[in-house]
Amino acid sequence: MSLEHRPNRIILVRHGESEGNVDDTVYERVPDHRIGLTTKGFEQARQTGAAIREVLDGESVEVYVSPYLRTRQTLETLGLPVAERDVRVEPRLREQDWANFQDPADIAEQRQLRDRYGHFFYRFAEGESGSDVYDRVSTFLESMHRNFETPAAPRNVVVVTHGLTMRLFCMRWFHWSVDYFESLDNPENAQPVVLLRQKDFRYKLEAPFTQWNPDVVPTERERSSWL
Repeated sequence: MSLEHRPNRIILVRHGESEGNVDDTVYERVPDHRIGLTTKGFEQARQTGAAIREVLDGESVEVYVSPYLRTRQTLETLGLPVAERDVRVEPRLREQDWANFQDPADIAEQRQLRDRYGHFFYRFAEGESGSDVYDRVSTFLESMHRNFETPAAPRNVVVVTHGLTMRLFCMRWFHWSVDYFESLDNPENAQPVVLLRQKDFRYKLEAPFTQWNPDVVPTERERSSWL
């Protein structure tokens, strides 16, 4: 692949605040993929969209979006200058599967087990582990890189997805350790995470993820992944 065809920036965006973010009982009666944004979530997406459009400054853009309702609503509300043909609905960018309708008491217990076991390796009963999501994100990256191979490749890529998926995307891209991944917070709702292309055609994060566990000291490789 010709390196000059790589986009100037890759912008990851978490969906805006969803109904599940404010009321976890919704998972008992609404499938996860059908949970939409709150009024606040739409407003968050509008503000983020205005900021992204200013950064793009008229440059070409291609979009990948998780098929979940809340991510598609976020994308629509961002108001990006993109044609329908340049938007790819990508199932590999979906949320970590916790399996079907959820019992909040059971999920709360499993979350406690996950905290003890480790977020990357713990697999929800009948659902996915973080490592499963990592594997499908890895195959998505292979597909995305193939789309960079032509001179007509867009100058910017926007990926609208979920918080855990964004962290795993960066873990895979920058070859972070499991310990460092597990020490990081998810981005806030509608928060963009920007990977900027450098003069050597490699990418760096515009800003690092925040760490909830400061006891994990980033390695030199991990520190070199941000500006």
